[in-house]
Amino acid sequence: MSEAPDHAPGLERAFSFVPAERTAERLRVEGEVPAFLRGTYYLNGPARFTRGDVRYRHWLDGDGMVCALRFDDPQTAGVHLTARFVRGTKLVEEEAAGRALYRAFGTSFPGDRLVRGIALESPLNVSLYPFGDALLAFGEQGLPWELDPDTLETRGVYGFGGALNPLSPFAAHPKIDPATGELFNFGVSFSAVQPSLNLYRFDAGGGLIYRRRLALPEPRSLHDFCLAGRHVAFFLGPYWLDMEALRDGRTLLDSLRWEPERGSRLLVARRDDGEAVASVPVGERYVLHGINAFEDPADADRLIVDVLELDRPVYDQYSVPDLFPDVAPGRPVRLTVDLSTGALVDRREIAYERAPDFPAIDPELAGRPYEDFWMLGISHTGRPGRKTFDQVVHASWAHPERVEVWQAPPGHYLGGEPAFAPNPAGGGAVICQRFDAERGESAFLVFDAFDVAAGPVAVLPLERPLHLGFHALFAGSA
Repeated sequence: MSEAPDHAPGLERAFSFVPAERTAERLRVEGEVPAFLRGTYYLNGPARFTRGDVRYRHWLDGDGMVCALRFDDPQTAGVHLTARFVRGTKLVEEEAAGRALYRAFGTSFPGDRLVRGIALESPLNVSLYPFGDALLAFGEQGLPWELDPDTLETRGVYGFGGALNPLSPFAAHPKIDPATGELFNFGVSFSAVQPSLNLYRFDAGGGLIYRRRLALPEPRSLHDFCLAGRHVAFFLGPYWLDMEALRDGRTLLDSLRWEPERGSRLLVARRDDGEAVASVPVGERYVLHGINAFEDPADADRLIVDVLELDRPVYDQYSVPDLFPDVAPGRPVRLTVDLSTGALVDRREIAYERAPDFPAIDPELAGRPYEDFWMLGISHTGRPGRKTFDQVVHASWAHPERVEVWQAPPGHYLGGEPAFAPNPAGGGAVICQRFDAERGESAFLVFDAFDVAAGPVAVLPLERPLHLGFHALFAGSA
């Protein structure tokens, strides 16, 4: 039997080095940075894949490194990059020991540790969010750690004024209301007897307003959710975690079960008090990331929830460096729920099925009606063999029949959520990463957000390569 083709030659080079930390490194600009672009593109992602004799086998295992790409006046300061590892418990203790200590999401080894025998010590490598005067770095589960927004120095664990403890379930995708500054998040308690979803609401200063526990049918794995004006929505796919398998020495990845016959549901709760108001059957697919949600302006009882819906989960596709060998198709989907009847009344799909991920919108439209969004895609979806993100995509619910795509050249791979930076005069830019596998070189790419197919308007090459990141956002200058 012949081996599967390699659609991402040289991808292993992106995981073969430990990126250097850097402070305010000025970047060369090829092309022209838009004049309106002032602020910081923040990015988090796994960056270190070896510790002592252990080499991590899964993309979610690497220690987190945060980057700040700062856009100032090009006539004076220009563009600068700061990058630092998040110095959480795992990194600090393993660095001191000179070896790996903690079990990772997809890698186990003799003598590895769990926190109190039931949880992973977070590598803090998934996402980051400005909150108050801090920048919070998140891992797949566990409390975030606070960073200095300017220097990226690690300040310490952020416990929301003592309201949460190190074992409080807390996910990587909080939602911050752009109008009130309130922060919402969730965390799953994976009890086999009484599994529950913990829903949190914090005020703009980090004070806990409520914590609600919503019952789950099984200990379902959930990575993200959607926040609307008056509701929160959770896409509960039939992907559940067997905690006994984790305690028996398996990795978290090996403890997950995909059982589509159990079906998927959309759980909706009021954001004011966290009480559940609907649980709606929505098929049997899987959602890793939501796009946005809002109440229909023409009908207050209708909630619109937009997600990237995949035929099956993708965590088993994160083997390093052989990513996405058999990744399933996915597509943007708009679900409309009648909250008065608890029924799904409409379903729309955009015909882009290249396993899209890392969706981004104008952050000022979070929880409100919107049309445009951006994401990364994998051109070789549906073909066996190693592959990864190589398309930047712009789509719009106003014109679902038109999808705008920029295809990276062969051997060039993309990372980093294509975060949107608005132009006060209209339009905007999106920013993501590129890794040139042939040269072993990294760069940041800047696109006209509404003409991505034309290619980047500016390329910012780096003198030393950088890891391929996960989630990002753009914070404009005050």
